[in-house]
Amino acid sequence: MAKPSPARLRKFLMRFPATTEETPFHPDNFVYKVAGKMFASISPKLEPPRMNLKCDPDDAKKLRKAHAAIVPGYHMNKLHWNTVDLDGSLDEAFLQGLIHDSFELVVDGLPKKLQKQIRGIP
Repeated sequence: MAKPSPARLRKFLMRFPATTEETPFHPDNFVYKVAGKMFASISPKLEPPRMNLKCDPDDAKKLRKAHAAIVPGYHMNKLHWNTVDLDGSLDEAFLQGLIHDSFELVVDGLPKKLQKQIRGIP
């Protein structure tokens, strides 16, 4: 399986509504936020490249047991965040699903009015 492309994943991350890309920690660590709340980060220059993604605590444990490339979040709350090695062991569609789940978890934690705005609900 080919390694997922960090560049394609960055483009995918930016497709989510109201998403911003910032570099608050390091110029080579891209942080993705919705309404000022982080839902992902990607470090494309590490070897292998890595992503941090928010995750439901129960799902986080299951994912870590099922996939060697998924570990507790590096420099993050280990209960709610996973670090994913982009080493080629997980396909891009699976990673996109994890990204989507992370985005939805963060949006679900926002005030209802803001959730509706982001989701385009009148």
